[in-house]
Amino acid sequence: MEEENVKKSANSSDSANYFYEVDEEFRNTLATVDKEGKRIWLYPKKPSGAFHNKRIYVTILLLAILFAGPFLTIGGKPFLLLNFFDREFIIFGSAFWPQDFFLLALVLITFFVFIILFTVAFGRIWCGWACPQTLFMEMVFRKIEYLIEGDAKQQKKLNSKPWDAEKILKKGSKQLIFIIISLLISHTVMAYLIGIDETILIVSQPPSEHLSGFIGLMVFTGIFYFVFSYFREQACVAVCPYGRLQGVLLVKESIVVIYDWLRGEPRGKIKKGSEKAEQKGDCIDCNWCVHVCPTGIDIRNGTQLECVNCTACIDACDEVMEKVDKPKGLIKYSSPKAIDEGKNKLFTPRVAGYSAVLIILVTILSYLVLTRSDIEASIFRVPGQTYQKTEDGKISNLFNIQFVNKTFEDKEIRLELLEIPGGIIEQVGKDKISIPSNELYDGVFFIKIPSEKLHPGKNMIDIAIYDGEEIVEIIDTSFFGPMPGRQ
Repeated sequence: MEEENVKKSANSSDSANYFYEVDEEFRNTLATVDKEGKRIWLYPKKPSGAFHNKRIYVTILLLAILFAGPFLTIGGKPFLLLNFFDREFIIFGSAFWPQDFFLLALVLITFFVFIILFTVAFGRIWCGWACPQTLFMEMVFRKIEYLIEGDAKQQKKLNSKPWDAEKILKKGSKQLIFIIISLLISHTVMAYLIGIDETILIVSQPPSEHLSGFIGLMVFTGIFYFVFSYFREQACVAVCPYGRLQGVLLVKESIVVIYDWLRGEPRGKIKKGSEKAEQKGDCIDCNWCVHVCPTGIDIRNGTQLECVNCTACIDACDEVMEKVDKPKGLIKYSSPKAIDEGKNKLFTPRVAGYSAVLIILVTILSYLVLTRSDIEASIFRVPGQTYQKTEDGKISNLFNIQFVNKTFEDKEIRLELLEIPGGIIEQVGKDKISIPSNELYDGVFFIKIPSEKLHPGKNMIDIAIYDGEEIVEIIDTSFFGPMPGRQ
């Protein structure tokens, strides 16, 4: 028994082996696929325990925020609206336009760095505690399945029996509830995309009145129903890139759900008599951690891409340890290095480096958001147009100017040349510049400058945009004057 699992060197670079020998054959296959490539349907045992109870509270909080989000407003505007169809984006009650794309790019970069830092430090805790796929699958759809069909054994028995009244009733009612919840999720997603008012309008009127919206809802519903009723853990195992990304992000210091191999090995079943005294490791090889796993893995083989850190194996193992009068924590949140050396150092040089980059990105992003102008202007000289001389001796250039009102209020603005006495800006055909809330405004303008204030050829000028008496933005552009020897 003592020779069955041989401890490897603590300097081994393969932290996935957890410093003791395991059968690596499992890495060549998926727990949910057999040798012939067919799907193995999983029947995870119903989870329970301290961690599971905490996950229930977290799930209730996060799902409450998710479903309440479309109804939340800040200053009368949606808390979050991502309308890609009309290019309308509202985040925390503030409007963002395609012109703010650089902010979006910076947000994505910052988020990516945060994901790297968070994974390096805490593994896949996001997957187990906050990912919508996990929350809905394990804490909603499986809960309904347990309630209607029973635990794993009862589900297997029900699936293997012939179709009778009981099976039709249980299967039919479960699928009906799954469809209803999928409809609820799809309507919520649609509300985040087009707004709650438009979603209610689509729902309250005949499908023919909003055919594209109705089709969109049905497509979303079908996708969610397929994922949660059939595809299930395959979304995490075969589709989600994060599971594979963790393979290059996790280090020996990363906090993950892990089996304490020093305490558990060599493992063996406890039987009556003297064999109990011969047991050296705390793991009694009951396989409860395997039976309860929603992705079908054996956590004792080490960290695997299928593991979503749901903590179900921790609760199951703790329950077994209580029954055999052994300390809890044989499976726990820890790191390979902490188990091997007896101490955990979370703030490593790698974490410090990622943290520094993240702080810099957040600082830059915060500055750009806080200093973002409510009105943005783009000024371009009309192509193919040269300068003109006016009767009063001024030089005139023609410009196209586009304004974006990023606020929820109508704005009336004015333009003024800076540091050029006698220079004026005139809009073609209009006297005022009135920009409706969250709208674009295009105008054609003449900029006229006294010839004595110009250098030959290209001149750089500054144009101030006033909202009342406040300058909201200053834009520099080029202005062309007469060349020497030309009239």
